Amino acid sequence: MPVPLPVDDAQHQQRFAQWIADYRNFARANGIGEATLQRAFEATQFLPRVIELDRAQPESTRTVWAYLDSTVSDARVTNGQDKLVQVRSEADAAAVRYGVPPTILVAIWGMESNYGGNYGNTPTIDALATLGFEGRRADWARGELLAALKILERGDIRREDMIGSWAGAMGQTQFLPSSFLAYAVDADGDGRRDIWGSMPDVMASTANFLSRSGWQAQQPWGTEVVLPPGFDPARADAAVRQPTVQWAAEGLRSIDGRPLPEFADGSVLQPAGARGPAFLVGPNFRTILRYNNSTSYALAVGLLAQRLAGGPGVQASWPRDMVALTRSQLVDMQAALNQRGFASGTPDGVMGPATREGLRRYQRSVGLPADGFPSLELLQRLQQP
Repeated sequence: MPVPLPVDDAQHQQRFAQWIADYRNFARANGIGEATLQRAFEATQFLPRVIELDRAQPESTRTVWAYLDSTVSDARVTNGQDKLVQVRSEADAAAVRYGVPPTILVAIWGMESNYGGNYGNTPTIDALATLGFEGRRADWARGELLAALKILERGDIRREDMIGSWAGAMGQTQFLPSSFLAYAVDADGDGRRDIWGSMPDVMASTANFLSRSGWQAQQPWGTEVVLPPGFDPARADAAVRQPTVQWAAEGLRSIDGRPLPEFADGSVLQPAGARGPAFLVGPNFRTILRYNNSTSYALAVGLLAQRLAGGPGVQASWPRDMVALTRSQLVDMQAALNQRGFASGTPDGVMGPATREGLRRYQRSVGLPADGFPSLELLQRLQQP
């Protein structure tokens, strides 16, 4: 249920109604028919909760192992193995057509909507209209709203059935409307691309997205590895890529003793810093990042797919004694790095490449492993006089 606006906010309602009227003119000029505009906007509501969520800057953060504990839980693996059996024919057909393994498709399905159990109930038109009117990324939302209208115009889904997350992602594997237009597939031949109710369409659309984003058939996403003694943790960076044969020549080996995947441009990932597990990842890991640009997410998809196929989870130990820094603490760390001359960008509480590189340069200056991993110990050290 949409959260009602305060009763004294009639002016806000009027401004939103005027925005809708102006947007209808814009959409009409971009080829959207009058019948579609009427269906889309006859009952559109401003959703205050969407703006609240859009502006939220959560103070707490999670460690990668806490994230994986919840997203690749035993329950999700067991449920996913059952779901894989249920959609085997649809997933196999998509795999044959696009070269993406069924386990990867089902893993993304599990991550995005808990295998269709929860893909959101927010009307997409309302969410995007709200964000276009008052959100932080109004131009982006206006473009996605036009894409949503094109989907309605084509007849893929009814307005009342076009639902998803508060941020506009839709269906069982959470496509934004622009991604739907680019990648959604009518695999069951009914004339509609239905990522809400048709499992052939869900699997094929997800596989098509990955295939056209660079998925390489017959290649794994990566594997857990043991690093050689003396390995420089600064080289565990997505920008450092080289052939598997070169990594092997340096002493890198798989944790289970099997041959390493043959990557032309593999990179080492240490998501918890030098004290945690290490992975050799290849092009398909980077393709998963195009689905959701989060290293933790891509790792979760790879590990969930691995476990759905009966393989192991992470075998090395996580440094569970370490705690995640809050956003405020990350701001303090960035400010302290800048103050000491290790440029880390504008203090914003987001651990981006500039902050990681600034932290690595500080670590080198004090003789610590330069893994660029933010810890409470490092923050306290930086804050010392």
